[in-house]
Amino acid sequence: MGERRKPELLAPAGDMERLKMAVLYGADAVYLAGESFGMRSFAGNFSGQSLPEAVRFAHGLGVRVHVTVNTMPRNGEIERLPEWLELLDGAGVDALIVADLGAFTLAGRYAPRCERHISTQASVANYVSARAWYDLGAKRVILARELSLEEIREIRARTPADLELEAFVHGAMCVSYSGRCLLSNYMTGRDSNRGACAQPCRYQYYLMEEKRPGEYFPVFEDGKGTYIMNSRDMCMIDHVDDLLDAGLDSLKIEGRAKSAYYAAIVTGAYRHVIDDVWAGRPVDPVWRDEVERVSHRHYATGFYYGPPGQYTENARYIRQWQVVALVLDCDENGLSTLTLRNKFSAGDAVEVVGPDVKPISFRAPVMEGEDGEPLTEPKNPQMIFKMRLPRSVPALSILRIARDLSAKS
Repeated sequence: MGERRKPELLAPAGDMERLKMAVLYGADAVYLAGESFGMRSFAGNFSGQSLPEAVRFAHGLGVRVHVTVNTMPRNGEIERLPEWLELLDGAGVDALIVADLGAFTLAGRYAPRCERHISTQASVANYVSARAWYDLGAKRVILARELSLEEIREIRARTPADLELEAFVHGAMCVSYSGRCLLSNYMTGRDSNRGACAQPCRYQYYLMEEKRPGEYFPVFEDGKGTYIMNSRDMCMIDHVDDLLDAGLDSLKIEGRAKSAYYAAIVTGAYRHVIDDVWAGRPVDPVWRDEVERVSHRHYATGFYYGPPGQYTENARYIRQWQVVALVLDCDENGLSTLTLRNKFSAGDAVEVVGPDVKPISFRAPVMEGEDGEPLTEPKNPQMIFKMRLPRSVPALSILRIARDLSAKS
């Protein structure tokens, strides 16, 4: 058993809205990217101008900021890296996540105030590799996603105590070895190792026989067809106790390209479960239920308890809840000002959930428009309206409705 410690909860922040959600819903740290050198180039990301603002907001609430610089840059790209590193250093970023040895070296030279964390793209899968990065100056290694808990315990036991270990515990799993894939390059021309993965492993494939053009045949294992490179989403919320026993310093949620709603709900759920487990309290099942209320594929435990095996069922996203409004402010009596995200009506069964607020179910009452007129169905996107909630809730609480938007096979 590794040394038991309370781990950092590290949440994704694809843009400023998602960063605020992750911070307010309980993250100890957030990870984000600039407009280049990050592995999720299709997330919103942060410009050189907006990044200092993001750092100030997070630091103002005691939350650390880690920035991904984890692509495998080519010659022309790496020439631009020193200027970006100097900007990150000056902005007060706490840590840089790097995979390339050259980028690691430049980070030590041009961003000396930033910790250097080794990305999961580096595929650190043994204690010798972890110690080698430590000897070069790394503060933390983000372990390969293919490791079991038993392997993590051994790495913890055979590495310096001040080398931090981080691992992904929730979100999408890549079918490649720690994300090193060329399939996207071959099929779409988008380089997965430079932040532009098109996720062709998620496509649904058919065979076409050479002499029968236009006739498509499923490669099936059952009547539904098959997904030959399919993977489920990881979910370790039921096993936080085991993660603590393994000696991990940071539990990481995947999803910089996912919604602000996802960042809020998943972060909040893990925040409460980690706190309960650490304090020796029974885990409130409401938080386990919350991770079912975001868009996700079927859940599994990754490689933590051994190889997960090939999954041959439907890999479409499960989407059974939709955000209808965000709370902008709320008084002590529950009278709130909201901004509309999706349509709903007075009389609909809805839920409100917020930072440190368990889901509250109620029937939407008649609302009030900006001019004070009664409103039964707000319709215009982003419109501002008022509603009486069952209790006072913090700003950026979420109003949602059960609405099945799952993709159909």
